[in-house]
Amino acid sequence: MPLFELIDGIKINVYSNDHLPPHIHAIYNEFEAVISITGKEIIRDLLPIPQLRKVKEIITENENDLLALFKALNPQIKNL
Repeated sequence: MPLFELIDGIKINVYSNDHLPPHIHAIYNEFEAVISITGKEIIRDLLPIPQLRKVKEIITENENDLLALFKALNPQIKNL
């Protein structure tokens, strides 16, 4: 599981052999959220509000890099 970024104790991971939509896993202590990269829709959210806001900022600032990483780690998914 490649760690994309670690900011303020929040780990942003992108996994290989994952599923659509392209998304990240944000982990903060015992909490985890799964958020789509392009629309920032929350797929699963268990993060405290301040950390969730920070994660959305990180996604917005790094959208192209996150998408490229998701595509590189998930070549089995066509038409991304």
